[in-house]
Amino acid sequence: MSDEQEVLRATARDFVSAHAPVAHLRELRDRGDPIGFSRSLWTRMAELGWTGVVLPEEYGGSGLGYAELGIVLEECGRTLVPEPFLSTVVLGSSALLLGGSEDLKRKILPGVCSGDTILALAHQEYGRFAPYAVSTRAVGSGDGIRLDGSKTFVLDGHVADYLVVVARTSGTPGDRGGLTVLMVPATARGLSVERTIMVDSRNAATVRLEGVMVPASAVLGVVDQGADLLDLVFDRGAVALSAQLFGCLAEAFERTLRYLKTRVQFGVPIGSFQALKHRAVQMYCEVELSRSIVLEALRAVDEGRADLPRLASAAKARTSDTAGLVTREAIQMHGGIGMTDEEEIGLFLKRARVAELTLGDGSYHRDRFARVSGY
Repeated sequence: MSDEQEVLRATARDFVSAHAPVAHLRELRDRGDPIGFSRSLWTRMAELGWTGVVLPEEYGGSGLGYAELGIVLEECGRTLVPEPFLSTVVLGSSALLLGGSEDLKRKILPGVCSGDTILALAHQEYGRFAPYAVSTRAVGSGDGIRLDGSKTFVLDGHVADYLVVVARTSGTPGDRGGLTVLMVPATARGLSVERTIMVDSRNAATVRLEGVMVPASAVLGVVDQGADLLDLVFDRGAVALSAQLFGCLAEAFERTLRYLKTRVQFGVPIGSFQALKHRAVQMYCEVELSRSIVLEALRAVDEGRADLPRLASAAKARTSDTAGLVTREAIQMHGGIGMTDEEEIGLFLKRARVAELTLGDGSYHRDRFARVSGY
């Protein structure tokens, strides 16, 4: 990394350690916080430039890249920060930046950079990630477009000011063609949102659209060709989530190593047992492989490389698999205390499970890697 990136890492690590440790998530969970994250903390992160790190300066952003965003997300992953980075900074902003009109960008993106505007991508309709399995309909009606349907697993949907909704304007569910992406204000008549809390204590929502009307200017990208925009958004989302997931798994691994060196059984640290050494070495190798592919994928986004789809899927598959391995082993090596809520290691396992399924698990992305590679 460059000197500037090293400074960013140090700043991010110090900030989240001081202001957003794992205890921050636990406190939000235990008191049943109505929004599930801290507005004041989100504003402070915006003041640091994190919410606009990948957005152009003309909209109030920093004009940096995903290499820098990945540093912030990794450090946030290490303390399980629940603030809406993926939903707003990555998924929602990417859809608007890549497909929105100049008027929409100037209207919404400055609020994202300042921390005042929350975005959410409403695309999923089934239990598993299937980007083209869309039944929600968008039909021209008078001077506008009418939306009818429902969405599930909408990250931070209950607090979003705008929803990026994926709807079908032609074809049948599963078809890549016929999708259209639209920007819908949360105040639109006929839009209802029900909050759900996931196993990792983070936010999602069920969204229902009943006769929701939006103007034709709400379309992002091209009518019936929304899959082209979505593919770009999901690639960026998979890479960003992989960076955050890497922070989670790396922290779980390092905590486990410390435990192996301090927990004593039979008069010696348990880390001296050969069987545990072998398992720790396997985790170390997988962690380092994950680190490499995430760094490569982040740089591929910034460089606009043609192999980004392959790298995005490789990164998401690798980090999903590694996070599963590391967090399972972490629980096992911590023993009985690892099963208690008092010990934080279990929170890393829960986060890994949810992040693994978000935007496609390892199986989905291995299959996609094969398809985009021509198999």
